[in-house]
Amino acid sequence: MELLTLGINEVFSNGVIFAVILGALIGVTIGSIPGLEPAGVMAILLPLTFSMEPLFGVTLLLGVYGGAWYGGAIPAILMNTPGTPVAVLTTYDGHPMAKKGKGKKALSIAYTSSFFGGIISVLSLVFFAPILSQVATLFGSAEFAMLALLGMVFVVLAHNKFVLEAATMIGLGIFLGTVGIDRSYNTQVYTFDQEWLLGGVPLVPAVIGLFAMSQAYILLSTRGQDSSTTKLEKGDFFEGFFILMRNKVTAVRSAFLGVVMGLLPGVGEFGSQFFSYTLAQKFSKKPEEFGHGAEAGLIASETSNNAVTASVLIPLLAFGIPADALMAMLLSVFMVHNYIPGPRLFSEHPEFISGLYVSLFVMNVFVFFYLSMASRFIVNITRIRGRFIGAFILVLGFLGAYSQNYQFSDALIALFFSIIGYIMKRNNIPAVPIILGLVLGPVFLTRMRQALGVSGGDFMVFIERPISLTLLTVTLLAILIFAYGRFKSFAKH
Repeated sequence: MELLTLGINEVFSNGVIFAVILGALIGVTIGSIPGLEPAGVMAILLPLTFSMEPLFGVTLLLGVYGGAWYGGAIPAILMNTPGTPVAVLTTYDGHPMAKKGKGKKALSIAYTSSFFGGIISVLSLVFFAPILSQVATLFGSAEFAMLALLGMVFVVLAHNKFVLEAATMIGLGIFLGTVGIDRSYNTQVYTFDQEWLLGGVPLVPAVIGLFAMSQAYILLSTRGQDSSTTKLEKGDFFEGFFILMRNKVTAVRSAFLGVVMGLLPGVGEFGSQFFSYTLAQKFSKKPEEFGHGAEAGLIASETSNNAVTASVLIPLLAFGIPADALMAMLLSVFMVHNYIPGPRLFSEHPEFISGLYVSLFVMNVFVFFYLSMASRFIVNITRIRGRFIGAFILVLGFLGAYSQNYQFSDALIALFFSIIGYIMKRNNIPAVPIILGLVLGPVFLTRMRQALGVSGGDFMVFIERPISLTLLTVTLLAILIFAYGRFKSFAKH
């Protein structure tokens, strides 16, 4: 109760509640506009958060992150166009319901399922993050090196059909992470005597270019009339609660899978949705209805992707290891304010941690009631032309990249990555591995060098330590299982 009171006081007395609401409103709006991803908008907002109070900046970004997953269901159901990439499975059963004149019912199910998954995810963060942060006290350089390696391997394997491309991109990210001054030997690495590269490749311009500006190019290249007008029929927005109760087993199972998948780097919403939807269909008494308007299919999809939103914070808060590109952005906010994730963060800044918990609860409650009351107005956002949005994002992207350090070189770096990102999106090459390679690569190399320095260059240090050995074993097993699956698939054909 003391921790809860501290969090409530932090959120409501320091204006953090406004950051939560503002972020949620931006997130819902982003999710409601097809073609606009939360990663791009978070990248644009990222430089602004560096000048804010830590909790204010983090909750603003988390509001955008969480709100977008709610809002993505609107165009997925009404227009058969996912508002966010993770809303693809929502179209399978949501849009068929809308075509039958049950669009409002489908939205009600989506909002209620998202709310249930979001609250379960916050509870998992409250209970598991402090426990795992204590486990982190047992970690040395060898363990952190193997944890970073595990994260990078999971990111690659999560891109099932694009493993080679993902591995190449994470390798590129690791390489980019080596640029700058090598602190161990005080030498320049791949700077080519350019002063603007002495600090390395900056994360913020890279993220803005890869996710925001590259998407702006795609929107600018849209031809014709891409706006849309959608109307909702009359109905009760709260009937989704009763439908969720009838499918409570599916909801609980999907929430559990979402929480677990959120802990695994690179897996996240896509993995949790796929497994949840597959299991819901397998255990359904009417599996033939899936893809044609099944209530359980919509519940599985929306519950699982929102159950990831807070649990994905657990590895970040406990170990300082981001599970995806969005968490890498949050990590940069932490580091700017010298808030180092791990056990010390929980003991030295309990008001920040408890305020974070309360903010996430408030965000879910606010978004649920806001969408339940205002959806008939929000659907009008689909009338906005894509090219107008693209031009607006492009300008904000340049301003955001420049404003971080007020250096023109940062804007040029953003421009370079935006071109790379556009080419990658056009060719279905994943961009997330570059960012995680840029973040986790230096962690892996630095920690590995420290571990080998302590052991006198003996690689047995990674095997002799139990936790390090466990992480290495899990990494190798993941690779072997993936390779075996690929071999069986190849043998069939």
